[in-house]
Amino acid sequence: MDLVTIAVLCGASLLTAGVSAVLGMAGGIMLLAVMLLFLEPAVAIPVHAIVQLTSNSSRVVIHARQVRRDLLWPYALLLLPAGALTVPLAQHLPADALRLAIGCFVIVATWRKRWLLLGFKPEHVPVRPRFAIVGAAAGALGPLIGATGPFIAPFFLGIGLSRFELIGTKAACQASGHLAKMVLFGVAGFSFVQFGPLMVAMALCAIAGTWLGTRLLQRLDDDRFTQLYRLTLTAVSLRLIWSGLSALELT
Repeated sequence: MDLVTIAVLCGASLLTAGVSAVLGMAGGIMLLAVMLLFLEPAVAIPVHAIVQLTSNSSRVVIHARQVRRDLLWPYALLLLPAGALTVPLAQHLPADALRLAIGCFVIVATWRKRWLLLGFKPEHVPVRPRFAIVGAAAGALGPLIGATGPFIAPFFLGIGLSRFELIGTKAACQASGHLAKMVLFGVAGFSFVQFGPLMVAMALCAIAGTWLGTRLLQRLDDDRFTQLYRLTLTAVSLRLIWSGLSALELT
């Protein structure tokens, strides 16, 4: 991998960690979309898991007192068994089909999050069982689409969390999900050592991005910032969709 690509990925890791530190979401799926421009999905998703484990863990450390552990444990309960069902599928699906699927997922997650719930209304289920169900669904989706933050985000609303509780608890849930993916891909034979230098560099940039983003948390205009991230994410997603469609048409 050339130095320019590494620099771009490290820059994306720093910036997207800052996005997540400010908004509590969106950075992970934005980073994955950028990584897929340079890496195959079978590589991008496990490497992304390591980087995002670092990014989310750094937010957990910052907001440790605000993490709702009564929501975290039900969420984490079924992550591993659910993910074990889909890792083989993730490893054998065509790379371009995965790029296309992830690009479409990112578009929907960015502009129509409620569509991901398929009509399901989270508020109709008690909170702890709700988080166990969401954890199982996120565990199964994680190896396939890499970033499940936009999928789980609606379940943190309407349950009385403060902004900092939401950011801290969601980061803890996502960190547990990325840890589960790391274990599952490792057991399945993925060589994390081969990409060690890239992962370390991106992880350090993610920590720096979290530090910077946390300091901007109280200062930024959220509405304007959200519009900018949506437009950027949409552009990257359309590039993924175009890449996937073009490759599939040629086969």
